[in-house]
Amino acid sequence: MPYKERDIEKVYYTIGEVAEEFNVATSLIRFWESEFDILKPKKNKKGNRQFTRDDIKKLRLIYHLVKERGFTLQGAKAMLKNNAEELQDNLDMIESLKKVRNFLVQLKEQL
Repeated sequence: MPYKERDIEKVYYTIGEVAEEFNVATSLIRFWESEFDILKPKKNKKGNRQFTRDDIKKLRLIYHLVKERGFTLQGAKAMLKNNAEELQDNLDMIESLKKVRNFLVQLKEQL
């Protein structure tokens, strides 16, 4: 059986890496952390924030509501309080549909 290398995934991400992923300033992420109760990244001894994949999923949901759908902070908080699970499912569906669309566009370009 041939040796297959596994992809190594980081456990913790810095606030700079997360800000770069969302193309926002680090101060916005710190602000959202203070505003939204669902966002609680771990902090190391120095006080640096360490985001897990779960924290990034929550941030993606907040980003989707505030930046993409145009909710106010109060509106986004209310949506997260009432039906966060349904919103996460919808966001996952949107992400998978975007991947399928990109695949189809690449396939069309190859023809």
